[in-house]
Amino acid sequence: MKPLHFTVNGKAVVTRVAPRTHLADLLREELRLTGTNLGCEHGVCGACTLEVDGAPARSCLTLAITCEGAKVRTIEGFDDDPVMAALREAFSEHHALQCGYCTPGMLVTARDIVIRLPQADEARIREELAGNLCRCTGYVGIVRAIASVIAARNSAAGGR
Repeated sequence: MKPLHFTVNGKAVVTRVAPRTHLADLLREELRLTGTNLGCEHGVCGACTLEVDGAPARSCLTLAITCEGAKVRTIEGFDDDPVMAALREAFSEHHALQCGYCTPGMLVTARDIVIRLPQADEARIREELAGNLCRCTGYVGIVRAIASVIAARNSAAGGR
C-alpha cells in the first residue's frame, strides 16, 4: 500500500492505495462517490469520465497513485457549477438522457466541450463525443443540448 494525498471535489483526501488500484475503484469503493460509473473498464465507453486537474480523464484507466497532489472532480463536485447546471437543464429539455448510466461521464465531457470549444458546431460536438458511448438515446438530443448551451453562452457574451 502506498500513501496518496490528493483533492477530491475540493476536499483533501489522504489514503493508502495498492499501486494497481484504479481511480474509479478508489472513488466508488473507498470514498463512496458512486456517480462515476464503470462500463467497459477499457477506456472506450466514457462512463467513468471525470476531471483530473481540470481535464477530462478516464478513471477506469487512471491509476489512483498517479493522482498524487492532483485535483479530482467527480460528477458530485459540479453541484454549484453554472455550466453544469445549464447542461443538466438542457439535457432534460432536449431528452438527452434515458437510463442515465452514461450521463455523468457525458456531462463532464459536454462541459469540457462548452468551455474549451465555444464555437463548436454539430460536427465538432459529435467528434468530441466520440469517446462517450450512449446505448439508449442516440446522440441527437445530446448534441442539441450541448449546442444549445454553447449558443446561450455565446448570446450572453455578445449581449454584454
